Amino acid sequence: MKKYLKIITIGLLGFSMNSCTEDTIIDTKPFSGVAVEDAFSTPAYIEASLNGVYNAAQIGQYNGTTPNGGRGYVWGAAFVQQGDCRGEDVVNLATFYDITYSGTYDPATANNVYYWIDGYRLINRCNIMIDGVNGAVAKGIITQAAANNYIGQVKFLRAITHFELLTYFSQPYNFTVGATHPGIPYRVVGVDTLEEVDAESTKGRNTVAECYDKIIADLNDAETLITQTATKSKATKNAAIAFKTRVYLHKRDWDNVITEGNKLAGQFTLTPNPGDPFVTANNLTNTESIFSIAHSSIFNPGVNAALASQYKRRKLVCISPIIWRDPSWLADDKRRQEGSLVETGVGPGIAGLKFTNKYKDDVNYTDAAPVIRYAEVVLNMAEAHARKAAPDVTTSLTLLNSVRNRALANPGAQAYTAASFPTATDLVGAILKERRIEFVMEGRRWSDIHRLQLDNLFPINGIPAKITSASNPPASAFTLGTPYSGPYGTPAIPGSDKRILWPIPQLETNVSPILAAQQNPGW
Repeated sequence: MKKYLKIITIGLLGFSMNSCTEDTIIDTKPFSGVAVEDAFSTPAYIEASLNGVYNAAQIGQYNGTTPNGGRGYVWGAAFVQQGDCRGEDVVNLATFYDITYSGTYDPATANNVYYWIDGYRLINRCNIMIDGVNGAVAKGIITQAAANNYIGQVKFLRAITHFELLTYFSQPYNFTVGATHPGIPYRVVGVDTLEEVDAESTKGRNTVAECYDKIIADLNDAETLITQTATKSKATKNAAIAFKTRVYLHKRDWDNVITEGNKLAGQFTLTPNPGDPFVTANNLTNTESIFSIAHSSIFNPGVNAALASQYKRRKLVCISPIIWRDPSWLADDKRRQEGSLVETGVGPGIAGLKFTNKYKDDVNYTDAAPVIRYAEVVLNMAEAHARKAAPDVTTSLTLLNSVRNRALANPGAQAYTAASFPTATDLVGAILKERRIEFVMEGRRWSDIHRLQLDNLFPINGIPAKITSASNPPASAFTLGTPYSGPYGTPAIPGSDKRILWPIPQLETNVSPILAAQQNPGW
């Protein structure tokens, strides 16, 4: 009998062996097991195996569903929806995201459980891919150069997935001196045998500092090894560079944010109009998108998760009046433009509410999920320049304006000037506000809330108060002219509360004594 390639995840690897095992998705059509001795036996099979890794990032698996029945954990849709709903710049209008929005999760809640499960399932696929292509080189099936390209791509996915999990299950980098507090298990072994499961199950959480070192090492390798440049839905050198600006921003290593960002000068440009990256037909070909997860009418997270389903067709989450009425978001800003980036609700219960129109295909769900685009790199650099020990206010202001000005009705009169900011600290505040406006409904808010805990300039204590969950605000709450002042029906969660972090899933701690002993405090 042929041995079939299994991702048997137990304890540290994603979910209990008592619950299920799963054939690795190594070809996207059909979803069938492929014998391990065949999976890396030809160049065509190896390419199909890589496509399967990307499909795992795109779809995931949710609550026992079939491999194509997932809800986009981690990178297909879930990172946008969960990242939005943990913050205050959206309003949850139904019960669908209430647990995340209100902070009522526990170790068995499906959303945080499957973030962990599908995250580590993807990581394990990456590790198996590395082992497989190295074996293929040894057998003369592919060249080392071809193998390097594959290894670089999956190291990129391995790095960004570990990083994403860190922001939900661990405190930010600056929580302790030297970031010695618990991170997550950083997995580099491809597990497909019980012996490997046993060996990996003895390994606990790395420190946050160790995780960051490994993430950066993987991204550096990805930058060096990747040669493919054909599509923005697969990892490229530039995607690795761009993501390093995000990682270094969280690490508060301002100089390296700038160093990495400068590498991309001339490689990407901001689109002339802020809505251009979200034209469905062009969201993988425009000049600004760097790495996104592609979807098709066949492969997407479905009605219960696809971005255009949740945010447009079903209208389960709207833009919050908290950010909609913020004075920094000018009334004639193009990012308010109806039909481009915003859609006003019509009908009972939603009339006058403001919804995102970034994800437009609510029939076939083909909108890509934007993981990172050049506007973020530019704002990362702007913040780093303003936060340096000797701030470069001029460069920072230029970078900030390059993102903001394209959205202004009259840049000549409305652009920020040096006189707009008495200090570099004021400039940082404007950049942070610009991030909330530019990336609204792109899942970036939680990431910023997380990294700004204990910040020296603009600290956020826990999770901010929000508008009442599952209770639609009135249309009048969106009237511009004054900042939103309440009511806030979903109270703030202080930084000292256990809910600031998601708990390690119970199905993980049930089978892993070491992780049970390393559970997040209070859980």
